[in-house]
Amino acid sequence: MIGVVPPAYDPAAPTTANTLPVGAPATVRAYVRELYRRHRRAFLLLVGVNTVAVVASMTGPYLLGGLIQDVADGTGAAGALSDLHLERSIGLFALALVVQAVFVRQVRLRGAMLGEQMLADLREDFLVRSVGLPPGVLERAGTGDLLSRITTDIDRLANAMREAVPQLSIGVVWAALLIGGLAVTAPPLAPAILIAVPVLVLGCRWYFKRAPSAYRSEAAGYAAVAAALAETVDAGRTVEAHRLGDRRVRMSEQRVKEWTAWERYTLFLRSVLFPVINAVHVLVLLSVLLIGGVFVLQGWIDVGQLTTSALIAQMLVDPVGLILRWYDELQVAQVSLARLVGVRDIEPDAGDASVRPDGRDVLADEVNFGYREGVDVLRKVSLEVEPGTRLALVGPSGAGKSTLGRLLAGIYAPRTGQVTLGGAELSRMQAERVRSHVALVNQEHHVFVGSLRDNLRLARTGAEDAELWAALGAVDADAWARGLDDGLDTEVGSGGTALTPAQAQQIALARLVLADPHTLVLDEATSLLDPRAARNLERSLSRVLDGRTVVAIAHRLHTAHDADVIAVVEDGRIRELGSHDDLVAADGAYAALWRSWHG
Repeated sequence: MIGVVPPAYDPAAPTTANTLPVGAPATVRAYVRELYRRHRRAFLLLVGVNTVAVVASMTGPYLLGGLIQDVADGTGAAGALSDLHLERSIGLFALALVVQAVFVRQVRLRGAMLGEQMLADLREDFLVRSVGLPPGVLERAGTGDLLSRITTDIDRLANAMREAVPQLSIGVVWAALLIGGLAVTAPPLAPAILIAVPVLVLGCRWYFKRAPSAYRSEAAGYAAVAAALAETVDAGRTVEAHRLGDRRVRMSEQRVKEWTAWERYTLFLRSVLFPVINAVHVLVLLSVLLIGGVFVLQGWIDVGQLTTSALIAQMLVDPVGLILRWYDELQVAQVSLARLVGVRDIEPDAGDASVRPDGRDVLADEVNFGYREGVDVLRKVSLEVEPGTRLALVGPSGAGKSTLGRLLAGIYAPRTGQVTLGGAELSRMQAERVRSHVALVNQEHHVFVGSLRDNLRLARTGAEDAELWAALGAVDADAWARGLDDGLDTEVGSGGTALTPAQAQQIALARLVLADPHTLVLDEATSLLDPRAARNLERSLSRVLDGRTVVAIAHRLHTAHDADVIAVVEDGRIRELGSHDDLVAADGAYAALWRSWHG
């Protein structure tokens, strides 16, 4: 077929080391089979009720064919087509209509239920699998890629899972039963529908070879247009100040041009497919009528069989259209499905159950680590943190402090060297075991939809209310928490009571108190509080954290002043190590930072 040339636009999404993988075809097929096994009973029930509905729908053509055959035989004129016979046919037809209506409703209901169940499974499977991934994988991928999959891709799949899968199953069963009914009604006439098959196969093959990538590119083009317009509007003053208006207009026009080119291309694809489908419907009906007419003249079938076959052939229009429509939808949806099941291609963080720490000392030995191949952020870092020590990591932004903190917390594994806890290598320990000993609290804070009590109990499920209030008090949060209308039962998070960033961070720290790990890594844990509040909170925390090992990463040097040991990190190396007084007396990098901090 001759068609328009698609626009010069790459529909493939870029892949980088910092995004989660897209599922391979084998992974997608395996997951689809797993979904079928989980919902086999519901699927078979859907097929069963659909079978009854289709069989009931074929009652009318069979009755009409029988009546026409009686008239053709002349028995109707002789009185054989009696009022009783006619009444029975009408009654049977009415009963079939009722049965069909009841079971069509069941088909729709069962199909919708099956779709919702599969969609819920997909969401839950993705979330459970994501939570079980190695922490370093999620840290590197970032929340953006993860959230886009659980929101955008799920939304794109919602229609497919709710309707496409059930409707496609219904269409296949429907078409198969109609073809079977045609074969039973007039066996010699059944092969006549094969005349249209080559046209249908060639047309669909041509369309589906081009459609998925074209629709992906169309969606990507629209997203690019929306992004360009939103950026221009949001940064309107900047655009005006720097006289970027013409440049932004040209860029927007170019993106609109690319998007509309893809729109025209997908419209062209549909303009080819739809006439092909209509031609197939006409060919099926014509072949049945013409070939069936010849067969009637030859005496191989009767007029009643021809009538019934023609009506069944006409009924094939709906299931064939249904199959093609929803198969097209699934072709587009499979991209989002591949992104969602892509996390299954990542090996879970199983760890070694036999690796257990024997003690609480933390040791980094000749550690090298980088986020990209050949580029190390940390180089030859060695550090020993004795139990109960308060270590402060200070240094300029980008020096590697947070990276070192994540290595000490077991989030990342070093490229070379070792990080051990109690003599056990953290990268070989099970993630759950690491978390029971070491906890990381960073600048990110999360308040989940639910009560304040539920948010706190994430750290310890069985915590009593008294323990929850004690944890809130330890982080100076009990005053505002007691002021809430419903106390611990107050709904917080999206749609609930709005909390300030500082309050959200206090909740995160209260969870830390409840989790009760013996080693803590605090990465700018009080950064959202004003200096005075942060100082008060750290003093409160110091009482709670007595006896624990604390690694604090902060730019506020009062944290370093209170620490037992200070490590100055510069250019991925530990340049200085010692107490506050010793480092000030040494008049090195830390002393310079301290003087600039105090003016």
